[in-house]
Amino acid sequence: MADFEIIERLSDLEALSKDLLTEKIIAVDTEADSFYHYFDKTCLVQIATRRSAYLIDPLALGGPAELAPLGPVLASPKVRVVFHAAEYDIYVLKRDCGFTFAGLFDTMISAQLLGYPSIGLAALVKHHFDVLLPKDEQRSDWSRRPLSDKQQTYAASDVQYLIRLSEKLEKELKKAGRLEWAEDDFAALTQREWPQREFDKLGYLRLKGARRLDSKELAVLRELYLARDRRAREIDRPPFKVLGNRTLLEIAELSPHNMRELGEIKGITELILRRMGRDIMAAVRKGRKDGHGPIPKLEANGRRRMDRRSERLLTRLKRWRAVQANELKMDPGVLCPNASLETIAWKNPRTGADLVGLRELKPWFVREFGDEVARALQDAEGEDEA
Repeated sequence: MADFEIIERLSDLEALSKDLLTEKIIAVDTEADSFYHYFDKTCLVQIATRRSAYLIDPLALGGPAELAPLGPVLASPKVRVVFHAAEYDIYVLKRDCGFTFAGLFDTMISAQLLGYPSIGLAALVKHHFDVLLPKDEQRSDWSRRPLSDKQQTYAASDVQYLIRLSEKLEKELKKAGRLEWAEDDFAALTQREWPQREFDKLGYLRLKGARRLDSKELAVLRELYLARDRRAREIDRPPFKVLGNRTLLEIAELSPHNMRELGEIKGITELILRRMGRDIMAAVRKGRKDGHGPIPKLEANGRRRMDRRSERLLTRLKRWRAVQANELKMDPGVLCPNASLETIAWKNPRTGADLVGLRELKPWFVREFGDEVARALQDAEGEDEA
């Protein structure tokens, strides 16, 4: 598939979408600009059928909302929609376009369940087709126009092999008895909803090295973190491209008293001094003046602190998982993530039925291994009592 068609007019997109509804399988990918903008958006949608490839340009169409004609295609249970690592694609398409999904097939999830050592698209295409995909546009700014020939070729190559790859992986999943596992994961991904992104005002506490700072320095770091976010929003740039985390920490530690001292800090360029120097110094002064106060507790994604009993059960579950994952030739975290093991430890099931309906557990895991996990825990309790 050397050629591709660029779609920049709504009438062409409407005609294409109508044709796509007659296909049994299509491949889809997206490109966004999160590496270059604070307010990221869908900048390109790539679609391939068995015969053709299309680069759909939402920016030329007037914005991601103009991708609406694709909605019925992605929502149709009669069209298998193949992605590789679909999570981010589905997230941005739901957020920007309000799309729903039905016939999803994810080649990365499939490769994980099959125990592939390398699950990137390039590695899978090399393994199955002995083809090297281009990698030189992975960090492109997809919001810039016109797109270069290299960008277009790279984007088209991301969907060129997906249909054939999905068919090979589906055969392997059937042979391994894991196709239902994959289908469970696909369904869960299509049903997932993401909360609206909000700025994390306590994010400075999560920066590596923040906990070694004293109270005054931590207060300065807080103000710097807030000032960086304000600036990032103003110029629509990712915060890390405004000031790096290491630079924030160094400023907080050194707490410069004037612009000269600020300019001596690694990572502070003449350009940063001119554009942000006053804001940075204002943040330093405010942090020194206000202080920090008690450090708030950070939420741990809803995970509870383990007690002694649950810690003991968790250790037993990890031993069971290691043996099972080795037999399945699967990454232990794919078989059952640590958060799921913690849920099981808290539940301490007597039978697999006790695990049914727990949202932290994959349905296929409960079906296949629920009773076995329960027995392993009960056996461990029996050993402890003995």
